[in-house]
Amino acid sequence: MKLRDISTSLHTSDILLIGFATLLSGVNIIFASRIPHWATLVVINTVATGLILLLAHTRYRTNSQFLGYVHDWYVPPVVFMSFKELYFMIKPIHLGKDYDDWLITADQWLFGVNPTEWIVQFAHPVLTEILQIAYTSFYFLFLIVGYDLYRRGNLDVFRYFMFTCVYGFFLSYLGYFALPAVGPRFTLHDFSALDIELPGILLTPYLRWFVNAGESVPMGVPNAEALAGTQRDVFPSGHTMMTLVLIYLSARYKVRSRWILYVTGALLIVATVYQRYHYVIDLIAGVAWMALCVLSSPHLYRFIKTRFGTIESRLPAS
Repeated sequence: MKLRDISTSLHTSDILLIGFATLLSGVNIIFASRIPHWATLVVINTVATGLILLLAHTRYRTNSQFLGYVHDWYVPPVVFMSFKELYFMIKPIHLGKDYDDWLITADQWLFGVNPTEWIVQFAHPVLTEILQIAYTSFYFLFLIVGYDLYRRGNLDVFRYFMFTCVYGFFLSYLGYFALPAVGPRFTLHDFSALDIELPGILLTPYLRWFVNAGESVPMGVPNAEALAGTQRDVFPSGHTMMTLVLIYLSARYKVRSRWILYVTGALLIVATVYQRYHYVIDLIAGVAWMALCVLSSPHLYRFIKTRFGTIESRLPAS
């Protein structure tokens, strides 16, 4: 069977996911002497690739509506799985070195202060609660916008949206590889004192737990131990980058909830610094990464769907 025969049942996002899994496997093999679980990660990537191909092929051959839904919506957990794979790769590849000192120096050069320390003067439990809710909503905004586009029935628009989001996340992951860092909540502040220094009202501790769990942050341990165990995912600010990508796509396709998204997105970006997740230089990098994503995504999308003859190549253009 020819490659084109296989790819005609795939989405452009499938191609992107398979390509990134292949890239991660290659990096694992190259740095096998440093990455303790490299073989397991390669096997996981291989199995994931096989399951994507099987799902696409079975959906295409059976024309199953249920498998169609699964094929269209399986992407978010797989992107998150790729994110978690970085946890086992970045730190050993860099031999445990972080670059927070570079980012702190950049902030001090730009502003003359550490922004996360300066912004404490505006802290209030109500503001903390609002901003923590906004920050945590990041994980659900993509599903809300995606569903709005999906229910319209224009699958080319929906799949371009999905492709651009996947592409954007993978671009941010490359930044994590290049400049691993943990963020100011561990370096400029005492992570274990966060709930005391920035208390919320009701939901803040639980939402912080949710975010921390996603980033593999050990809970109930001293700052040094939490720092050693957390994910290296600070530069660029993926929350800033992908929120701006989401706002751009929502405005472009006139998503019904876009006005709520604009307000929530603005609060979310402020929260990245206020809640001590990011340095401001991370946000500046996130804006640059966002521009790269939205400018290059249409060209890469058209190239993949044309070159591989994916499902999108047989849909009416958006």
